[in-house]
Amino acid sequence: MTAWLLYIGVGAFAGVLAGLLGVGGGLVIVPMLTFIFTSQGMPGGHILHLALGTSLASIVFTSLSSLRAHHRRGAVDWLVVRRITPGIMAGTFCGAWVAARLSTGFLKGFFVAFAYYVALQMLLDIRPHAHRQLPGRAAMFAVGGVIGGVSSLVGIGGGSMSVPFLVWCNLALRNAIGTSAAIGLPIALAGSAGYVFNGLAAALPPGSIGFVYLPALLGVSAASMLTAPLGARLAHTLPTVRLKKIFALLLIVMGTKLLLSML
Repeated sequence: MTAWLLYIGVGAFAGVLAGLLGVGGGLVIVPMLTFIFTSQGMPGGHILHLALGTSLASIVFTSLSSLRAHHRRGAVDWLVVRRITPGIMAGTFCGAWVAARLSTGFLKGFFVAFAYYVALQMLLDIRPHAHRQLPGRAAMFAVGGVIGGVSSLVGIGGGSMSVPFLVWCNLALRNAIGTSAAIGLPIALAGSAGYVFNGLAAALPPGSIGFVYLPALLGVSAASMLTAPLGARLAHTLPTVRLKKIFALLLIVMGTKLLLSML
């Protein structure tokens, strides 16, 4: 019962973040699931793989809820989504294949470094200056591949990379957040499929399909789908600078705790 309450709490918080910042919620889901799975005594060699796969699977539902809310407000640029999705799908699936063959220690280190990077970006409110238009199809495929590959390695919806990129390409911040929420769907679909496929042969706890743990997926997804529209509403009404800084501090705390668990 306690585990279910934790899954629901993680999902509720992640859903608000997904709608508010376009980040998919994975930066919260992955470390929290890692801590929960560890406390449940799951096999240490696959704990982070399960957290990553389950996070991406939950983002399928979160991004659907979030993108609908942003679409109703006209904040999704579907031309961008169509152009970047092929690269996103290829990069994410390949990234999941690579992640399944990396050690938990390496993945933890990569995630901690990425969490610190995003936290620094948010604390300093670093934004690229908008000074150009969207690149051509080949460049969009390459950018999508990079975003998808990194997203699958850290179990996120890609917003921490796609939002700055879209702002750099002259999209307004709210449109960049809404479009990022839509981009999170192909990332989550390809990433979760990759983690399921690459984890089928592993010795995992009951309730797992590949590297996706179904009880956690159910609890996190149900809660995040309910709270993602709330985050989307807040994104269109609240200044996000202070909220980003609070989230950045949370990332530093969780990243540091994950780092200490490696020592």
